[in-house]
Amino acid sequence: MSPVSMRAAIFRGTGSLSVEQVPTPQPAAGESLIKVLACGVCRTDLHILEGDLPQLQPAIIPGHQIVGEIVTTSGNRFVAGDRVGVSWMGGTDGTCKFCRSGRENLCDQAVFTGYSRNGGYADYVTARTDFLIPLSSAMTPEVTAPLLCAGMIGFRSLRVAEVKPGQRVGLFGFGASARLVMPVLRFWGCEVYVSTRGERHRQEAVAMGAVWVGDAFDQPPVALDAAVIFAPVGSVVLAGLKSLDKGGIVSINAIHLDGMPAFDYDSILWHERQIRSVANMTRQDATDFLSIAQQIKITPAIRVFPLEQAKEALAAIKDEDVVGSAVIVP
Repeated sequence: MSPVSMRAAIFRGTGSLSVEQVPTPQPAAGESLIKVLACGVCRTDLHILEGDLPQLQPAIIPGHQIVGEIVTTSGNRFVAGDRVGVSWMGGTDGTCKFCRSGRENLCDQAVFTGYSRNGGYADYVTARTDFLIPLSSAMTPEVTAPLLCAGMIGFRSLRVAEVKPGQRVGLFGFGASARLVMPVLRFWGCEVYVSTRGERHRQEAVAMGAVWVGDAFDQPPVALDAAVIFAPVGSVVLAGLKSLDKGGIVSINAIHLDGMPAFDYDSILWHERQIRSVANMTRQDATDFLSIAQQIKITPAIRVFPLEQAKEALAAIKDEDVVGSAVIVP
């Protein structure tokens, strides 16, 4: 049995976030009630709170990297006590041309956890049962939480950039998502070149196996087959594009970008270089990434915050005061 009320961090407008006592949610048809064990803090949460993304609800509970335990469920896929994950993609219509062609991440009717429906900065959360991600109970909740968005969207960024084993790959920015795809690239035998601000981040990149590191706008000493932009800065996208070999692809791992500067077509984009955005992820991305993560034992560094310190956790992400990922544990 779940309690009648619970604690939750509520967002009601730009810059606001307050921990309050609210009614425990009741699952609708096709949904499950989940006790939150851990919820990762994502830079997208920060974009929502700071107004970089339009406010969709008058009040919302943020958080979309949720590890929890089933309390009640619909259907026969899960039973009470099962460990599950809830990610950014909270649901789609399942019938549009995008869903029918394996591109549910582009569905026009998509629902987003912690943005258009309540998320995991709380004691309990409801979620569509068909969008729950099965997790092993052997996986530590706090360590698993960052894999459910930072890891998955980073993995999708590699797919969008069409990264192949053995290639030269550039990572521009080295936050939580970049750190989680680094072991995947190393597993694939790729040469990784990292451009990022901050001496600490550059040292971390070297420790994780980068063959070269430079400042945020530095171009690697070799032409890259692919690059992923993690910094939400248009001028960094341009730096990545300039670093590509002929036919190379830049993928932009960002839900918000501050704008793109003008650039010269002939010397920078020509020769079939491409810029691609990354929009959300699919359930197949989740399955494939978690399979690799378990195989190579990806264990992100984390810093744990209690629910009452949700604001402090977001501030730590903004100020880059966390080595690894910030995780809220109710």
